[in-house]
Amino acid sequence: MIIVFMGPPGAGKGTQAQILQENLRIPKLSTGDMLRAAIAAGSEVGKVAEELMKNGNLVPDEVVVGIIKERISQQDCANGFILDGFPRTINQAQALDKMLKDNNLIVDKVICLELDAEIIVARQAGRRVAPKSGCVYHLEHNPPKVAGKCDVSGEELMQRDDDKADVVRHRLGIYDNTVKPILEYYDEQGLLNKVAGDQTVDQVKQQIMSIIEQK
Repeated sequence: MIIVFMGPPGAGKGTQAQILQENLRIPKLSTGDMLRAAIAAGSEVGKVAEELMKNGNLVPDEVVVGIIKERISQQDCANGFILDGFPRTINQAQALDKMLKDNNLIVDKVICLELDAEIIVARQAGRRVAPKSGCVYHLEHNPPKVAGKCDVSGEELMQRDDDKADVVRHRLGIYDNTVKPILEYYDEQGLLNKVAGDQTVDQVKQQIMSIIEQK
């Protein structure tokens, strides 16, 4: 089964895709994670992506499509996969369909989480990360035991550039401008399923599983 997760940054796509990955036992492919890995490695594509992501801009289609194309050819994707954060443009959606068609595959379900913009800004702007341990905290919902320090490593917590409120609002503006044609594209194919993201994690999970189980 091939599932596309959509929704604005901070709506909970990553959390729900991780839960679904565990339930269906197929890999979750996050373009954000793959791009950050390229940035950490200092590759040429990573340098380009870093500058764009730092300012809340989208990475060019050819860069993202190349990363996805290579990834889905790996053995662990043989029984399907979950795409988290891709496609982000209509061109990427069309490129994905072409890639899949070349391999006699199709997208089975598209799930779009919906959430009010100001709730997203509050969620993202409150997030803090520990670079070495990888632990993620939230100032309101999941604070560290000692303010500003990681519970595991004791290192100083930091706010990622793309979690800052002004950058989040900029990213949401880009999302709003690009998502409508993608949703229409999938809706015309009868693949689109919308889920309210302001429910509890378990409620969202149950609704998504119900959609997945539908023929």
